[in-house]
Amino acid sequence: MAISAAPAEGDDDAVIAAINTTPLVDVMLVLLIIFLITIPVATTSVAVELPKETVEVRESKPENLVISVDKSNAIYIQDSRVASTGALVEHLKKVSALRPQPEVQIRGDLTAQYEGVGKILYACQRAGIAKVAFITEPPARGG
Repeated sequence: MAISAAPAEGDDDAVIAAINTTPLVDVMLVLLIIFLITIPVATTSVAVELPKETVEVRESKPENLVISVDKSNAIYIQDSRVASTGALVEHLKKVSALRPQPEVQIRGDLTAQYEGVGKILYACQRAGIAKVAFITEPPARGG
């Protein structure tokens, strides 16, 4: 039994008009596999309930202590500049001894670095202040 491998007559120069979609399907399947692998990594798996944004109007009471940080990271208690972090801690220790303990409200300049605010928070922690709040500017009406 012999097999003939001769080409059929007239088909030598015929143009194949069909588009080969096999490479396209291969690329799409590879992309599908990549996305199926990376999507679970991109999503978080720990279920947490994130806090909702609220705009709460807070009134500054006269007994509250307002500490400000300007854009050069200088710290002010009410309107007087604090010489050092140690002096701030000593002042806050006196405030923390009062009953009821007043709230410390921090006003930070928009362009201030976090270092100044961090110093105030650390001083409040060292002095034993229980309530610390941040004073911000409310958003514009309607948006």
